[in-house]
Amino acid sequence: MPTLVISGGSSGIGKATATLFAERGWRVFELSRSGAPDRADGHSDKGSITHIKCDVTSEESTRQAIDEVLKQTKTIDVVISNAGFGISGAVEFTAIRDAQKQMDVNFMGAVRLTQAVLPQLRQQRFGRIIYTSSVAAVLAVPYQSFYSASKAAINALALALANEVRAFGIKVSVMMPGDVSTGFTDAREKSVAGEDVYKSANKAVSAMEKDERGGMQPIQMAKLFWHIANCHSPKPQYVGGFVYGVFCFLDRILPKRLVNWIEGKMYS
Repeated sequence: MPTLVISGGSSGIGKATATLFAERGWRVFELSRSGAPDRADGHSDKGSITHIKCDVTSEESTRQAIDEVLKQTKTIDVVISNAGFGISGAVEFTAIRDAQKQMDVNFMGAVRLTQAVLPQLRQQRFGRIIYTSSVAAVLAVPYQSFYSASKAAINALALALANEVRAFGIKVSVMMPGDVSTGFTDAREKSVAGEDVYKSANKAVSAMEKDERGGMQPIQMAKLFWHIANCHSPKPQYVGGFVYGVFCFLDRILPKRLVNWIEGKMYS
């Protein structure tokens, strides 16, 4: 039975992905800070989901979680680094501690998980690491600057890592969702500091949240994760959603100044 380790698997895209893989016969280890004591591990005739408590902002917690996984299984086939959250607000008025927290969870959390699983993947000489990034990594969103930066950092990490671990039979990809309707929107930590100066901030964030609530369903992203995990030769980057794929394509062929100007107009 193949195994999946997924962080941030207790809700949204992560939960949909864990459920889909289990339904299709995989043994899933779901890592998250919440969701366990009040939720029994799920088992079906085909696969299973086992919750392990893990805080990706702690190196010790992350390594202990992977150690626990390896007590229960001999190999890890796929690792999906999905834990994350969002903040919003003007760059000028965002508290440094909030920006650091954003990077610590979204980027350094992925680094901690990567470092924890790589010794096992190298030893077994196969495996896949897939990161949840965002279209915002390519099309940086005003008033979500630090979220966009954290996801752009993920993209760079994945590309560099892919070349480092290729000799060990490990494949690395990122999945960049567009707008998806999940609890992520309501969990965003919003700062209103400086809105008297940046008068378009509230309107921009409200527009983004409206797009998210009307966005794709998590199962669509879970199916894309399934494809990446099982295709013979995965690409370095995938975009979740056809329309967003078009946007990213246009970003590659049109002048960056024009693309950035258009995006600014969308949120002004």
